[in-house]
Amino acid sequence: MPVDFTAIDFETANSHPSSACSVGLARVRDGAVVDRAEWLIRPPAGHAQFLPFNIKIHGITPGMVASAPEWGEQLARLREFIGDDVAVAHNASFDMGVIRAACAETVTPTPRLRYLCSVQVSRKTYDIPSHRLPLAAAAAGFGDFAHHEALADAEACAAIIVDAARRHGAADVPALAKTVGLRVQRLTAIPLKL
Repeated sequence: MPVDFTAIDFETANSHPSSACSVGLARVRDGAVVDRAEWLIRPPAGHAQFLPFNIKIHGITPGMVASAPEWGEQLARLREFIGDDVAVAHNASFDMGVIRAACAETVTPTPRLRYLCSVQVSRKTYDIPSHRLPLAAAAAGFGDFAHHEALADAEACAAIIVDAARRHGAADVPALAKTVGLRVQRLTAIPLKL
């Protein structure tokens, strides 16, 4: 089906959600990826330590992000790329948590994105033993890719949503969500602690 949305994926320097060090974005129009973007992000000073575990997963080192824009400096570019699209991520609670936490950490307004989780869509679409990104992407017909490279992961996520929309006969992302018993969520800021 000719769905339109933007898939997004973050990699982080450590276990703190505000430590985004890379983002990948894939814009989908009429069921095909038509634009891609990927860039490095310098994590906020309080959460800038790169753990060996994370480096082993994504290969990004502190030196690679030394001159990259900080969260607040790149947020406008991120918002501009997504525009009015529904943002889709595989395990969206993680990726939306990155945006929420990074905005809170840098005292930056949280964008009010609409989003959908492709893990949840995968669970409603494919009968597979695990809904990890590589397996769900394979079920969608998306071949081998560089897992944990932000842009490759975003493109794999996009393939899942496009395939699920086709299988379920959904004309757009909100219709897909409704068909599989989900709903498009709205990103909000972390509530202030009183």
